[in-house]
Amino acid sequence: MTILEKALEARSKKVNKVEATKAQKAPMDVYAKLEEIASAGYEGLAKEDSAYFLKSFGLFDKGEDFMLRVRVPVGQLTNQQAQRIGEVAQRYGNDYIDITTRMQIVLRYIQIENIAKVLKDLKEVGLSTFQTGVDNTRNIVSDPLDGLAYDNVITIKAIVNKIEQRIIENPEWISTLPRKFNTGILGSLSNSCNIFGHDCCFVLAQKEGVFGFNVYLGARVGVQAKDANLFITAEEVPAFYEALLGVFKKYGYRDNRNKNRLHFLLSDVGIEHFVEAVMEEGGLKYTPAGVTMVQSQNIALGSNKVLLKDGTFAYKIIVPSGIFSGSDMMAAAKASKSYGDGNIRLTYDQNLYIINIPTENLPGLESSEIVTDYAKFNNLYFNDMIACAGTKTCSFGVIPNKADAIDMAHFLSSEVAIENANVRMNWSACPKGCGVHGIADIGFEGCKAKDDEGNRVDGVHIFVGGKITRVAKEAHVLHKALPITEAKHHVKYLLKTYAAHKLRAETYEAFDDRLLSANYSFQALGFFTKINYVLNEKLGLDIVFELDKEPRTYKKEEFELFDFGLKLFKLLTNEKRYDAVENFEPIKAQPRKIKRDEVSKLNPKVPAKLSEIIYNMTHQDKRERAQVFSELLVALKEV
Repeated sequence: MTILEKALEARSKKVNKVEATKAQKAPMDVYAKLEEIASAGYEGLAKEDSAYFLKSFGLFDKGEDFMLRVRVPVGQLTNQQAQRIGEVAQRYGNDYIDITTRMQIVLRYIQIENIAKVLKDLKEVGLSTFQTGVDNTRNIVSDPLDGLAYDNVITIKAIVNKIEQRIIENPEWISTLPRKFNTGILGSLSNSCNIFGHDCCFVLAQKEGVFGFNVYLGARVGVQAKDANLFITAEEVPAFYEALLGVFKKYGYRDNRNKNRLHFLLSDVGIEHFVEAVMEEGGLKYTPAGVTMVQSQNIALGSNKVLLKDGTFAYKIIVPSGIFSGSDMMAAAKASKSYGDGNIRLTYDQNLYIINIPTENLPGLESSEIVTDYAKFNNLYFNDMIACAGTKTCSFGVIPNKADAIDMAHFLSSEVAIENANVRMNWSACPKGCGVHGIADIGFEGCKAKDDEGNRVDGVHIFVGGKITRVAKEAHVLHKALPITEAKHHVKYLLKTYAAHKLRAETYEAFDDRLLSANYSFQALGFFTKINYVLNEKLGLDIVFELDKEPRTYKKEEFELFDFGLKLFKLLTNEKRYDAVENFEPIKAQPRKIKRDEVSKLNPKVPAKLSEIIYNMTHQDKRERAQVFSELLVALKEV
């Protein structure tokens, strides 16, 4: 423990304000007074209760009303629970529901006088709101088809039930951690819950013929979890998890809240020393990691219907941006009872499954009102779309976000129709990254941008190339601060390339590995989308600059820049810039400056500035040639 003690001592000179607040009272004392608070209204609400303690029980004061997080362990709802959530939302929450990326429910617009009634109604059907906010272990996620799908090897719900009993409802654990703690447990081959994106990740593994879990630790926004080199059996998970939380509780930092997640402790002490401390804490001993089994994204790629192990089906209802309603939740519960086993599964990508539907019941379900109402969203752009709350309901939001994601999906549906495909597009309304944009094929982070007239407008940073398969990887910034009205066109040209070159049933992630990030630098891809936006949306030339399937530029920016220049010259003049090109160098010519008439003859519809840019990409004198794509992107702003 020496290394952990030294690390904690070095970071214990100052305690943050939240820790000072937490020391004032026990969270359960506040919970016990909820009926008094409800009857007294805002006058009975202490400042520290609103600022911190009620958040431990999922209650967030929004000024005029409350937002409430409802814990749904691994996203599994009974029919009674789904029906009750719908009723509560309809009666007390403006009939509004959000399905979140932690596979749980958010209710909004709850008046303070109704808080105690809502919690009582939820508790009657076994639903808790404990530890869904602030410094607690949050809702545990898993495969939404846990125990049902063909690729499910270990059923997770029973494991999570034990953790819930030991940790979640135990007052000794409520609000005692240094920072929030996210957990994922995956017993399936397909990664349907972003399994490498949590503080603690139990990932399906096999060792010497025994199935269990490899442990990965320390993810946060922008960082994937690291391999802890541990193999844990299903029976060992609860005890290991409790010991792990015990070490984090004891040695986790409590100074700078921006650097108090588990990730920062692991960075300072090393994952090996942390694991040793966990084993010492619990009196446990484990063997080194086995073979991680998780491979693909989702067993249900491109389909709303999934055949289950028992011969029945699960049917996925696509809920754009997770925006649902109490009325629709009750309708889903009714349909599930009429055509399936009555139960509902929430998903990490903010959708839901009606499960265990016999084959003969499928036609009836597909013609039911809830399914037909949402059928219009059954396409590639809505299937795997994630969007966190934006400016309408979140004080941190920079852009509306959910509405932006839906608008983008509708636009792309009309512009680029692609069959048998899968593209993950995730939206975060601010840098906090609640929409997990960093692991998307194409991710968006809300920001403010300037339009062509210099006005401040809603914008996004565009990210590309995130991975959630076994080699998890964070996305790379493609463009910064683009107006959303422009950003949709950049995405369109990426997807047109996908449509033109993808293999049958190939996902965007596989396509990116095979063609885009495999063959082109991110700088080149950024220029590719920008030049197409300029040529087509700004200038109306109706000329698409395309990427080669097998480029010979080897991701070297100098070569890419020159090659793109040659192709653009040919595209705009139907003539070759040079008669011969060898190894991406022009034929020998005397250096000279570009004459003005030479610039203007490129194309009468092309502005002189753009002509100059293209000539400079292929200047005879290498010393005069543009050196990097970033300078061209700046120059293109003047076109």
